[in-house]
Amino acid sequence: MIPLQQHLEEFGMRNCPLEISLRIIGKKFTIHIIRNMILLKQTRFNEFLNSMEGISTKTLSVRLREMEDAGLITRNIIEKRPLRVEYHLTEKGKALAPVMIQMANFSMRWESKKVFKNEEPSTIKETFGTERLAKVWD
Repeated sequence: MIPLQQHLEEFGMRNCPLEISLRIIGKKFTIHIIRNMILLKQTRFNEFLNSMEGISTKTLSVRLREMEDAGLITRNIIEKRPLRVEYHLTEKGKALAPVMIQMANFSMRWESKKVFKNEEPSTIKETFGTERLAKVWD
């Protein structure tokens, strides 16, 4: 058996790509923020804060800053009175939509007893009639 690092080096890789992805989106609440931006069209700090159970203002601030630093979102200051800040997904952030669909489909199929009242396996397409996350709430 080849150690992972040796295996990666054979292919010219420094790190496992899954590990890198999880460093970006694996922190608590990050995927929830992205979900809410796509599904609920949320863009404002208080919208995120009021829709995610258990998140503190400090944690939300840190996550938004980390997501901005990772290039997943942009922070836009709206100069009109009252002054406000909006967050929007970048192309990099939007590229996570298919990943989220697959993650949701995984849970809907293999953890259906925790997801559905009827406990029957399903998919996003079967449940909502579409696989496009943005269309689920349009």
